[in-house]
Amino acid sequence: MTKKSAAAIVAAGAALALGLSACGGGGADTKKTEGGSSGASAAKDVPNAALEAVFNPSDKKGGTLKMAVSEDWDSVDPGDTYYAMSWNLLRIYGRPLVTFKPDAGAKGRELVPDLAESLGTPSDGGKTWTYKLRAGVKFEDGTPITSKDVKYAVLRSMDKDTLVNGPTYFNDWLDLPKDFKSVYKTPDVNTDQAIETPDDQTIVFHLNRAYGGFDYFAALPGTVPVPKAKDTGVKYRDHVVASGPYMFEKVEAGKQYTLVRNPNWDPATDPIRKALPDRYEISLNVNADDLDNRILAGDLHIDLAGSGVQPAALSRVLSDPAIKARTDNPTQARTWYTSIIGDVPPLDNIECRKAVIYGADRVGLQNAYGGEFAGGDIASSLMPPSIGGWKKLDLYPTGTGDVEKAKAALAACGHPDGFETNMSYRADRPKEKATAESLQQALAKVGIKLTLKGYPTSDYYSLYAGKPEFVKKNKIGLATNGWGADWNDGFGFMSQITDSRTIRASGNYNLSVKSPEVDALIDKAYVETDVAKRDALWGEVDQKVMENAFVLPGVYSKAVLVRGAGMTNAAVSGAWDMYDYLNLGVS
Repeated sequence: MTKKSAAAIVAAGAALALGLSACGGGGADTKKTEGGSSGASAAKDVPNAALEAVFNPSDKKGGTLKMAVSEDWDSVDPGDTYYAMSWNLLRIYGRPLVTFKPDAGAKGRELVPDLAESLGTPSDGGKTWTYKLRAGVKFEDGTPITSKDVKYAVLRSMDKDTLVNGPTYFNDWLDLPKDFKSVYKTPDVNTDQAIETPDDQTIVFHLNRAYGGFDYFAALPGTVPVPKAKDTGVKYRDHVVASGPYMFEKVEAGKQYTLVRNPNWDPATDPIRKALPDRYEISLNVNADDLDNRILAGDLHIDLAGSGVQPAALSRVLSDPAIKARTDNPTQARTWYTSIIGDVPPLDNIECRKAVIYGADRVGLQNAYGGEFAGGDIASSLMPPSIGGWKKLDLYPTGTGDVEKAKAALAACGHPDGFETNMSYRADRPKEKATAESLQQALAKVGIKLTLKGYPTSDYYSLYAGKPEFVKKNKIGLATNGWGADWNDGFGFMSQITDSRTIRASGNYNLSVKSPEVDALIDKAYVETDVAKRDALWGEVDQKVMENAFVLPGVYSKAVLVRGAGMTNAAVSGAWDMYDYLNLGVS
């Protein structure tokens, strides 16, 4: 995820040329039509042209935008998703109360009203937030969208037994009655003390404690309206009722999604969307290397995952001037890492966890993601440098491993000859497979035997690595993981992956951090109003996570993105650190 906090917006890492071209982050060479609309001629391709400006701007309607991804994803249901690519894409068919401005770089981190007329109005010292819906908004079937549809959407998204994916911010912060379980289990419980809908245009949120950045909650996909009569629980993903300019024409889970224009979307109610293509075709579970080759050849416009080309394609990208000119190389507010799960002995012993970190070949992990240029810098912490409060932690070696320290730690935890455990990774992500293989090889040198277990991305957190019962039963001691900020302060990055109180029966993203000491620091950060002090507290959280060896950091993420041939309005959003999917078009 990638979003920014109202209380403490921290600038993301500066966009770097990184040797792509002497042009660096140069702007686009665009031309205007005689009528003033941009995009009559394609802009000249130059590296990093979409990092700080919209590249090849256009208002031209028509055509088919073709996307693909090497995996399936958790869900297209806005109330049941936590992948950045999903949050980015769903805005073409769903409208949250608030969203991020469709623009490049820092401008893309600005929150703007979407379904709501304006950003929220706080009262009661920041414990109450009020929004007014735009007039005339409708679902795809022509039914008017009301505040009750937004309320229902928020409440349903909180049922983590039915809709297991997604954040728990609303669960944790809304002033809910104690007898409310979910819209499915306790549908008759009055929830007005948490969310009021005094009329069809007004929705009022009541929090259990003040939070000045609630507009970032209002930007969550969970605020995309859902008509109660059309809700089919977990099966809603098979036919999400559109509130945006596109609706689903075809849903073939694991294979393809096709979206076409929503005839009941009114552009007069939607000042931020251009709605240019006639249709979107999204192919799933495409071989990652084939996907890259198809983008380079011009058969596809976008790799939906937004995590960059695979190592196999990188040499071709950098050696071909024409392709290199179509690349953007953003530094992302994301860390790729491995969770070290203390629920699985002997990793319940801190010294055994430290042995894993000491024994890891950190250069090998960096190479698994494409090396320094394409993968990112070797990470010394969980929190990346673009988050306020970050500090470089030198608690463990960041080279090719320290065999002697690893063996000493093994002796200290009572396993001088090593131990065996299983490691999970997302089987449809080649970089994570390479990460697991690198660790397997490196840890074998110190006597730690890893058996690798690959699982599909679509269910990785709901059924496998994010399900504690499965993890314990199958002795998953290590699990590849990765996290991008929901918004770029400590709260937006750290809270969902380090607070043990967010852990539930399934759908977890915090796989390994279970510490009362960490939880206490998080509580202090929640109530601290001074930005510098609050950032420092999140820095302490990060340090405690590393001191207790709960995670093995891999890299602070970078990506080499390739603009598809003929794609217009390309912009690497500072909110998503990938191309913004809201206003893409085709020439």
